[in-house]
Amino acid sequence: MSNRYVEQRENVYWIANTRVSLDSIVSAFLQGLSPETIATECFPALTLEQIYGAIAYYLGNRSAIDAYLEQAEVEFAALRQATHDQDQPFYEKLMQARRSLLVQQ
Repeated sequence: MSNRYVEQRENVYWIANTRVSLDSIVSAFLQGLSPETIATECFPALTLEQIYGAIAYYLGNRSAIDAYLEQAEVEFAALRQATHDQDQPFYEKLMQARRSLLVQQ
Protein backbone atom coordinates (compact mmCIF):
# COMPACT_ATOMS: atom_id res chain seq x y z
CA MET A 1 0.00 0.00 0.00
CA SER A 2 1.20 3.45 -0.78
CA ASN A 3 1.67 5.67 2.23
CA ARG A 4 0.32 8.75 0.52
CA TYR A 5 -2.17 9.18 3.38
CA VAL A 6 0.49 9.07 6.09
CA GLU A 7 3.90 10.67 6.29
CA GLN A 8 6.60 10.75 8.91
CA ARG A 9 8.05 14.12 9.88
CA GLU A 10 10.57 14.53 12.69
CA ASN A 11 9.90 10.97 13.90
CA VAL A 12 6.14 11.57 14.18
CA TYR A 13 3.47 10.07 11.94
CA TRP A 14 1.06 12.59 10.42
CA ILE A 15 -1.85 12.49 8.04
CA ALA A 16 -0.12 13.62 4.85
CA ASN A 17 -0.03 17.38 4.32
CA THR A 18 -1.88 18.11 7.57
CA ARG A 19 -1.15 18.85 11.20
CA VAL A 20 -3.25 15.90 12.39
CA SER A 21 -1.25 13.08 13.94
CA LEU A 22 -1.83 9.46 13.02
CA ASP A 23 -1.96 8.85 16.79
CA SER A 24 -5.20 10.83 16.98
CA ILE A 25 -6.91 8.84 14.25
CA VAL A 26 -5.70 5.50 15.59
CA SER A 27 -6.80 6.38 19.11
CA ALA A 28 -10.32 7.23 17.95
CA PHE A 29 -10.45 4.09 15.81
CA LEU A 30 -9.30 1.87 18.68
CA GLN A 31 -11.96 3.44 20.91
CA GLY A 32 -14.52 2.08 18.48
CA LEU A 33 -15.40 5.19 16.52
CA SER A 34 -16.30 4.62 12.90
CA PRO A 35 -14.32 6.35 10.16
CA GLU A 36 -17.42 8.43 9.40
CA THR A 37 -17.67 9.59 13.02
CA ILE A 38 -13.95 10.34 13.15
CA ALA A 39 -14.26 12.43 9.99
CA THR A 40 -17.38 14.36 10.94
CA GLU A 41 -17.11 14.74 14.70
CA CYS A 42 -13.41 14.57 15.51
CA PHE A 43 -11.54 15.86 12.47
CA PRO A 44 -13.90 17.68 10.09
CA ALA A 45 -10.89 19.19 8.30
CA LEU A 46 -10.01 15.70 7.01
CA THR A 47 -11.80 13.87 4.25
CA LEU A 48 -13.31 10.46 4.73
CA GLU A 49 -10.73 9.19 2.24
CA GLN A 50 -7.91 10.48 4.45
CA ILE A 51 -9.42 8.79 7.50
CA TYR A 52 -9.82 5.46 5.71
CA GLY A 53 -6.32 5.81 4.28
CA ALA A 54 -4.86 6.44 7.73
CA ILE A 55 -6.71 3.46 9.20
CA ALA A 56 -5.61 1.24 6.31
CA TYR A 57 -2.03 2.40 6.86
CA TYR A 58 -2.30 1.59 10.55
CA LEU A 59 -3.76 -1.86 9.90
CA GLY A 60 -1.10 -2.59 7.30
CA ASN A 61 1.70 -1.55 9.66
CA ARG A 62 0.06 -2.41 12.95
CA SER A 63 3.03 -3.89 14.79
CA ALA A 64 5.32 -0.97 13.90
CA ILE A 65 2.70 1.68 14.72
CA ASP A 66 1.73 -0.05 17.98
CA ALA A 67 5.41 -0.08 18.99
CA TYR A 68 5.68 3.60 18.04
CA LEU A 69 2.58 4.46 20.11
CA GLU A 70 3.86 2.47 23.08
CA GLN A 71 7.22 4.27 22.93
CA ALA A 72 5.43 7.62 22.77
CA GLU A 73 3.48 6.70 25.92
CA VAL A 74 6.69 5.78 27.73
CA GLU A 75 8.33 9.06 26.71
CA PHE A 76 5.27 11.06 27.77
CA ALA A 77 5.15 9.35 31.17
CA ALA A 78 8.85 10.12 31.71
CA LEU A 79 8.34 13.76 30.73
CA ARG A 80 5.33 14.06 33.03
CA GLN A 81 7.32 12.58 35.92
CA ALA A 82 10.31 14.84 35.26
CA THR A 83 8.05 17.89 35.18
CA HIS A 84 6.40 16.78 38.40
CA ASP A 85 9.76 16.25 40.08
CA GLN A 86 10.96 19.73 39.07
CA ASP A 87 8.05 21.57 40.68
CA GLN A 88 6.39 19.47 43.36
CA PRO A 89 4.77 22.45 45.16
CA PHE A 90 2.98 23.43 41.95
CA TYR A 91 1.68 19.89 41.42
CA GLU A 92 0.50 19.71 45.02
CA LYS A 93 -1.51 22.92 44.51
CA LEU A 94 -2.86 21.53 41.28
CA MET A 95 -3.99 18.31 42.99
CA GLN A 96 -5.61 20.30 45.82
CA ALA A 97 -7.53 22.39 43.29
CA ARG A 98 -8.63 19.24 41.46
CA ARG A 99 -9.82 17.61 44.68
CA SER A 100 -11.73 20.78 45.54
CA LEU A 101 -13.48 20.75 42.16
CA LEU A 102 -14.39 17.08 42.51
CA VAL A 103 -15.89 17.67 45.97
CA GLN A 104 -18.01 20.54 44.62
CA GLN A 105 -19.55 18.33 41.94
